[in-house]
Amino acid sequence: MSLLEMRDCDVFYGKAQALHGVTVTVGEGEIVSLIGRNGAGKSTLIKAAIGLLPLRGGTRLFEGADETGRPPEALGRMGIAFVPENRRIFASLSVEENLRIATVMGRRGAWDLKRIYGLFPRLQERAASRGDTLSGGEQQMLAVGRGLLTNPRLLLLDEPTEGLAPLIVRDLVAAMAEINREGVAILLVEQNLKVPLQLAQRQYVIDNGRIQWEGGTEALLADRTRVEAMISL
Repeated sequence: MSLLEMRDCDVFYGKAQALHGVTVTVGEGEIVSLIGRNGAGKSTLIKAAIGLLPLRGGTRLFEGADETGRPPEALGRMGIAFVPENRRIFASLSVEENLRIATVMGRRGAWDLKRIYGLFPRLQERAASRGDTLSGGEQQMLAVGRGLLTNPRLLLLDEPTEGLAPLIVRDLVAAMAEINREGVAILLVEQNLKVPLQLAQRQYVIDNGRIQWEGGTEALLADRTRVEAMISL
């Protein structure tokens, strides 16, 4: 049984249809990537998965139960955490205050402040710094750490490495691998293949609001030229 299944999903912005019958599944403890160029529908799908966008058709299943009508806060309490592309750090709060806010969710689990600082030592160094003084990489670490403090079973990551320096990307990839080893499933949205090929067991390629390709990493490597043509700008 899948942990999350977005089945035959249609999503609209006003009268414009953004997703057309999209189906994506994430299993327990799995890393799945959703790859596509700008405007392909990646962020739309991940926002629909957390309930920020309504489904006009299709079903959202979590642990096999129909949760299509659940709002984001209810899905969060069930164990889904969302790290948005724009990170949404509270600029006037310190790093530690930003992190502690996430604990109000009240889900028990292995992730606490000490473990977040162990995963991202830079955050501990900057614990008293305001959110608006952080670099892009530090903000991304903070956003991921805040998501983990809800002790999720599934982490939704929207473009976590976009615009970051290679060394920061390397550290984030290592952190995501460690998070997954702790049993947290990940749905990873990315625009290129580099990071998904390092992390994900399965891949989906989306374009024009439709899934155009899906398969395991070995299949993607065998079909890489065609997949890269689909996601090129």
